[in-house]
Amino acid sequence: MKGIVTQSVKEVLQSLVDDNLVQMDKIGSSNFFWSFPSQRGAIMQNRLDGAAEAQAASEKQLSELHSAIAAERAARPESDQRGAALARLAVARKAFSGLQGELEAYGACDPVRVEEKRRAVILAQEAALRHTDNYSILMSHFTRQHNVEPQDIRAYLGVGPEYEELC
Repeated sequence: MKGIVTQSVKEVLQSLVDDNLVQMDKIGSSNFFWSFPSQRGAIMQNRLDGAAEAQAASEKQLSELHSAIAAERAARPESDQRGAALARLAVARKAFSGLQGELEAYGACDPVRVEEKRRAVILAQEAALRHTDNYSILMSHFTRQHNVEPQDIRAYLGVGPEYEELC
């Protein structure tokens, strides 16, 4: 009647409901919308109380950590002997990281990798022997049972003349 489109009113109300600025309830076939000024204040107060509790917990944890640091410092008093041990530890860590980098540079010569490759070669050789044994057994079986020449079987299977049996 006044030129307001009802769809725009629904969209504005829905956005207000989505932002929790207006409450909505469906009673029967009607939708009722309301907003109380004190409700927004209560929400903000709850958020403020939650933040205050989180801050108190963080401050308590911080004070516990400070007391733990102080206890550890008291248990480990600074001395010349401790300072020398810490210096040796720093030098040892630096040397270890240098050796670690050098070991990575020689990655192909790493004893662990070399041993893994040896095992892989042994497994590959065993597999190759097993397959050639199976091939030889099948070849002898066909030549005896079906009176077929080995050259015919090799031609049928596509085995070239460069094939050699492993022993």
